[in-house]
Amino acid sequence: MSVAAASGTVLGFDFGEKRIGVAVGETATGIAHPLMAIDAEATDRRFALIEKVVLDWKPTAFIVGRPKHADGAEHPIAKLAEKFGRRLAARFSLPVTFVDETLSSSEAEAQLREQHARIRAKQDVDALAAAVILQSYLDDPAVHERLEFR
Repeated sequence: MSVAAASGTVLGFDFGEKRIGVAVGETATGIAHPLMAIDAEATDRRFALIEKVVLDWKPTAFIVGRPKHADGAEHPIAKLAEKFGRRLAARFSLPVTFVDETLSSSEAEAQLREQHARIRAKQDVDALAAAVILQSYLDDPAVHERLEFR
């Protein structure tokens, strides 16, 4: 689905049941950077922390990773990622675009190994996975699915 891409600052999310990786990027530069991981399972706590990030960065849009299996079949977490995206859109009144995040965590771990970086915690991988997801969007925003929010 081809839609107009958001411009300005965008936040990317690698949704997980235990943690949510967060990245920030600028459409002008087309570069994503890992920001943090939200290590909270309670929805209220997660959204309180996300609100702080939104107030700090003032994004124009959100990019949410939606996993698929390698064969293209829907991943069980996909529905939860979609629900998370709908909640983001409703709470902050900003557009949400979904990006196929298949293997984003594996790619993040590989990037850390290539950089000879020591993985300090799962949070490092989650934040970098969010940057991988966001970079995919920044590289070609028109190919991703924007949430139809009413």
